[in-house]
Amino acid sequence: MIKHYPASPELPQNFSTDFYLEDEASIEAVHSSELDYSYLTCENLMIRRSILEKITMQRTKLVRFEASNVLFKNCDFSNLEWIGGSFHQVAFENCKLTGCNFAESYLRDCCFTDCLINFGSFSAANLKNVAFENCQLKDSEFFELTWKHLFLVNNELTNSNWQRTRLAGLDFTTNQFSKIAFSMEQLNGLKVDSYQALVIAAGLGLQIQDEK
Repeated sequence: MIKHYPASPELPQNFSTDFYLEDEASIEAVHSSELDYSYLTCENLMIRRSILEKITMQRTKLVRFEASNVLFKNCDFSNLEWIGGSFHQVAFENCKLTGCNFAESYLRDCCFTDCLINFGSFSAANLKNVAFENCQLKDSEFFELTWKHLFLVNNELTNSNWQRTRLAGLDFTTNQFSKIAFSMEQLNGLKVDSYQALVIAAGLGLQIQDEK
C-alpha cells in the first residue's frame, strides 16, 4: 500500500439492519440497503462500523454529522448537506454525490471511488489521507482547501475550482480537464503534463505562440 494512502473502514463480523434517521442517534454495526431518507433534516447523527448500500438521501440535511469506519456503496446522496461533518476511515464506492456539500468538513482516511461528484463542494474542508479515484468532479469546489496526502487518480476535473488552495505536491497528471481555476501564486510545485500546463496557462491569460 502507498504510504499515507487512506486506510479502509474496519467493519465488524456481524451486523443488524436497524438504520434510521433521528436526532442524537448513535448507530453502530448496521448493514442496511434500499432505504429512502430524502428531504429530511437530522442533527447530531453518528454512524460507526457500518455498511449503507443503495441508500437514498436526496436534499437531506445532516447537521453535525459523524461517520467512522463506514462503507457507503451505490448510494444516492445528491444535494445532501453535511456541512462541517466529520469522516474517519470512510469509503464511498459508486455513489452519486452530485451537488453534495462537504464544505468545512473534516475527512481523514477517506476514499471516493467511481463516484459522481459534479458540482460537489469541499470548500474550506480539511482533508488528510484522502483519495479520489475514477470520479466525475466537473464544476466541483476545492476553494481554500486544507490537505495533507491527497491522491487524485483518473478523475474528470473540468471547471473545478482550486483557488486559494496550496498545490505543491499534488499530481494532476492522470486527471483530465479542459478548464480549471487555480491561484497563480499557489502553482509552484504542482505536477502536470505538457498539455495540462497549456490549459492552465491559457486560463491564467497567457498567450502562447509557437516559434516559426
